[in-house]
This record gives sequence, C-alpha cells and structure tokens, in this order.
Amino acid sequence: MKYLLYACLAYSASSLAQDIPSPQSAFSAVNADKTLLTDIEYTGKQLVAVGKHGVIITSSDGEDWQQANVPTQTLLTAVDFYDQQTGWACGHDATIINSNDGGANWQLQQFLPTLDKPCLDILFLDQNKGFAVGAYGMFYETSNAGKTWQKRFLDSLLFSEDRAYLNDLKESDPQGYEAETASILPHFNRIVKVADKLVLAGEMGLLGESIDGGKTWQRLDEIYMGSFFAFASTAPQQGEDLVAGLRGNIFTRQAGSDEWVQIANDTHATVNSVIKYNNNEWLLLANSGVIFHLSNNQLSSEQMADGKALLDGVIFQDKLLMVSENGIKVKELTP
Repeated sequence: MKYLLYACLAYSASSLAQDIPSPQSAFSAVNADKTLLTDIEYTGKQLVAVGKHGVIITSSDGEDWQQANVPTQTLLTAVDFYDQQTGWACGHDATIINSNDGGANWQLQQFLPTLDKPCLDILFLDQNKGFAVGAYGMFYETSNAGKTWQKRFLDSLLFSEDRAYLNDLKESDPQGYEAETASILPHFNRIVKVADKLVLAGEMGLLGESIDGGKTWQRLDEIYMGSFFAFASTAPQQGEDLVAGLRGNIFTRQAGSDEWVQIANDTHATVNSVIKYNNNEWLLLANSGVIFHLSNNQLSSEQMADGKALLDGVIFQDKLLMVSENGIKVKELTP
C-alpha cells in the first residue's frame, strides 16, 4: 500500500517560505535512478521522477538521468508539472517544492516537520491555483503559485455522524475540536482533474467530488470500504472512469453514471497508479511487481521479475517507464 510504504520510510509533514526552517539539501546519489522512486511525470520535454531523501532525477531520453538540485532530504511522494517549465512536488513533513526550469532546480515553499504528516499528491489547475493533499485529510490550496499555502478542513467529506459529533464538540470543547479535526478525516491519497470536475480518492473507500474548482466538495456513496490509491478517466472523450487500490480492488463506470462495476481479480496486489494505453487498455501498476492489463472489463496480469512495488509510470517512446522500490523500470510495449 502506497501510504504505508511512505510511512515506513518516514520523514514526516501555512506559512511563508522565509518563515520556515530550512531542511538539508537532497543527498547526491551516484545511482539516483536506482533508489526508491515514488512518482514520475513527462512534461512534454523532460521526464521527472521523485523519491527517497529528496532525490529528483530528470531525463530527456529515458536512459540517461541527471540528479536535480533539491532543498530537502524528505521523502518526496508526488510531482506535477503544469507546463514544460513549471512544476511542483510534495512529500513528508508536508513539504512542497517548486521548479521553474523544467525540474533541474527546486525551491522550498513549505516544510512543516512538527506536523508529522506526509503530503501524498499534488495537482495544479493552472500556473497559480493548486492543491496538495495527504494523510488524515490534509488539504492545502494556493492561488499564487505556491508562494503561500492555506490549510482547509473538508468537513463535507466526513460521515454524517462524525460531522454531527464535531459540531457538538466545537461548541462544548474548542480544544477537543481542534484535536479531533487533526485526525478524524481519512487519508487523501489522490487528487485528479476529470473534465470539469475534481476527484479525491482515499482511505476507507473515500471518493469526493468538486464541480466548482475545489471550493466545495461532496462525498460520493461508498462502493468499497478499503483504500483507493488511483483514479483515472477518459472523460469526456470515451467517458470511462476507473478507481483502484488495496488488494487489487478495481472498479469502472461510464462517466456520468453512478453505477460502478467491480472487475473480477484473483491477484490481490495493491494498485498504486493507472495509465491509459492505446485508447483501449488500462495499465495498472501494483505492488509485488504486478502490471494489470484491463480492456473491455477483461483483466489479465504479468509480474516483473524482481517483484518490487511499481508506484507510477508513463508511456514514453513506445515504452512503459515505471518508478519502483529500486528505481526506474522499463518495459517495451507492443502495439
């Protein structure tokens, strides 16, 4: 499970960058492409992967990798580029960093070691508006490219009984209310943009949706009470949504429908990310080196020889480039 993997490797989680303590720069690693890497993105010009001890590596060809200049040694968990030059990454200690040169150099925007919570995903809608989400309902947003980040508590994603409990506590015990809001929400593992909506996927079967750019959120009906780590969609083109997570639980639906169909699966490897391939196939990257292939609701699987967890991937020059527990993995794809 992605969150547990990050937690076990721990460094932990608003304020202006000049007001926060400065962590040490990332380790310089001779084999940086062979260390734990957690997320990868293709900017349209460069491949950028992030991971353990603040390591970020870049490549223009998928073969030769260069280590970036990074102002942190925390475990980085996610990276998102808005365009070829402008990107953000996040990780443990609620760390958020930014690059304006395609990923070669990074600047610190947020570092909160006393919070002891990891940020698990980050998403920017444009060059200014972005979101960073993570453990125990962590939700930060920015409207100025990350110069400042504002913390929000999304009480609309609580179960109704928990919301009622908190409302009572807020009146009777303000200190207790503050303590409860720090941990009562589930982990937010993934935030994605789907057509004109935003979707959150997380722990305890959480699926949340915003139709107004993240201003308000609605919790969707539960379809499964385990953790979700991946959400992807082909909307509005083909209009199919897919959500997947713990122990190989995979669900699909036609976009616009509320009816989810569970995909039969005898291989119980936790799914960490999903990639659309050739317009008719989903590739699902999972623990234990498993790659699921899903087409027309028919599932098959294969396994990488070393059995290491596959955490994310991109299609690049007819190859599947993946990040894993021990670095970059490459798989040739057949048309």
